[in-house]
Amino acid sequence: MSEKTYFDLHISGLGYLNRVRDVKPKKGDSFLACDIAALNGSADAPEYRRFDCRVSGKEAQHLVRRCQQAVDAKRKVLIGFKLGDLWTDIFTYTKGERAGKQGVSLKARLLYIRWIKVDGKLEYKAERPEATEEVIGAEADARDFTTETPEASDSVPETEAEAAFA
Repeated sequence: MSEKTYFDLHISGLGYLNRVRDVKPKKGDSFLACDIAALNGSADAPEYRRFDCRVSGKEAQHLVRRCQQAVDAKRKVLIGFKLGDLWTDIFTYTKGERAGKQGVSLKARLLYIRWIKVDGKLEYKAERPEATEEVIGAEADARDFTTETPEASDSVPETEAEAAFA
């Protein structure tokens, strides 16, 4: 029997952690979820892309739970992250001025957290660039198809850039 192979789509970035919660669906097992308001565009006027994430993997779950108290206290929790398995969910608003209109939610799995800053102070930095074999294998495969070198986006933001997001 041959081994199954998959194509992974990963999104790397930095963003604010919000709405950490346990989700208990009517069917299936409960899971940890969070929202990430990812920064996009110019540092002078950043835009945000909101991702509703299911937290995957024990290390990511541990780190998100460690941040839950700070998030609940409305502190600024900025993370370097890697998402996978992006999909959209179309829904209908039930309340407010948009009631009855359709909306779109970006959904993904939070696979990996590179670093965490709470109110601008570094609280966590991963010892290894990527902690999961799944992610390491996918990136190794990707290097076979490109001649570009990895970008510096894997590092903790520079002080100058942080000021734009504080």
